[in-house]
Amino acid sequence: MPSNGSARGIYVFGEYPMKRWITFLAIGFVVSAGLASPPAAQTNESVCDIRTTERVVAIGDIHGAYDRFLAILGKAGLADTRGRWTGGRAILIQTGDVLDRGPDSKRVLDLLRRLEQDAPRDGGRVYPLLGNHEVMRMVGDWRYVSAGEFAAFRNGSSSDLRNAVLERSMGQAADRAKAEKRPFNESAFRDQFQKEIPLGYIEMRQAFDLNGDYGKWLRSHPAVVKVNEVVFMHGGASEQVAALGCDGINQGVRNDLTGPQPTPEQLTTMLSSSETGPLWYRGLAEEKEETFLPTFEGILKALGARAIVIGHTPVLPGQIKTRFGGRVIQIDTGMLDGEFYPKGVASALEWQGDVMTAIYDDRRERLTTSALRSEVGSSVAR
Repeated sequence: MPSNGSARGIYVFGEYPMKRWITFLAIGFVVSAGLASPPAAQTNESVCDIRTTERVVAIGDIHGAYDRFLAILGKAGLADTRGRWTGGRAILIQTGDVLDRGPDSKRVLDLLRRLEQDAPRDGGRVYPLLGNHEVMRMVGDWRYVSAGEFAAFRNGSSSDLRNAVLERSMGQAADRAKAEKRPFNESAFRDQFQKEIPLGYIEMRQAFDLNGDYGKWLRSHPAVVKVNEVVFMHGGASEQVAALGCDGINQGVRNDLTGPQPTPEQLTTMLSSSETGPLWYRGLAEEKEETFLPTFEGILKALGARAIVIGHTPVLPGQIKTRFGGRVIQIDTGMLDGEFYPKGVASALEWQGDVMTAIYDDRRERLTTSALRSEVGSSVAR
């Protein structure tokens, strides 16, 4: 995963990178064209107090690996090869980082949205959670957006739209240069614009804006859910963050994402962008178990949890891993594989009754989670 920071761009006006300038200009230039974002299709039950006796399946970081995601859904009995829900009354939790690096994140988002709508018809539920890469996309940190992701937002009007934004932004840049009594190089500006703003870029900006199709949908989702006293989240909870509780964490992240686009300086103070925040924290995956155990016990107590399931920190070669006596379960197994996650694999964590099982394309492995077994079966639906 990348370190925290703001997007980098070519400077046009001294202090304003071109990409940040184009962001504000493009979003105000035309209205996003997609369908209205569907509402989250869940019950009124609190996401911080979900009680169930049904099967629960959690899937970690996807990063645009659509084919592998669809395949592991099939192995887990949650969807068919056409992406239709087959999970019955099961609960699917996806712990964030659908976006960036891989080419097919838009297809993954569309699949999750469809499953979220369809599962309740059979009594099932789907909970897509926010990861740090979803927040990065929404706040304008686009360092890890792939060419395929831009291309997925291209349409027949993309060239005309980009040219229109180019002409308007170039005119404004020229006016500013004139006001500041400095030269303006139109040819250089045009070349930089073409390099920095590929076709599909503006449409993607609009789609993930506060009122955009995907932006509205993502902002309607939590960072944390708790099922039968087991917490599911992307990065993990530091001692300070755990003190907020599940509801407090979700509210804090929501507050970060529902205001104006933050400046790079503001990003460093946001719960959702902090390296000790719930989407970036790696302590549960990296701290030494022997010395960190007292702190970890306090984290569980603050969250009212018996265990925490996390993504974010990949386990390579790809294999679901447990720590702290099975009370931390790492499910990011580098699904995208390739140059970013060598030897990564698709996987799913299945929790049914008092048994947790790691599901892979070619096998199933029962996990050692003895710390949970005495209580898993006692957390029944209310």
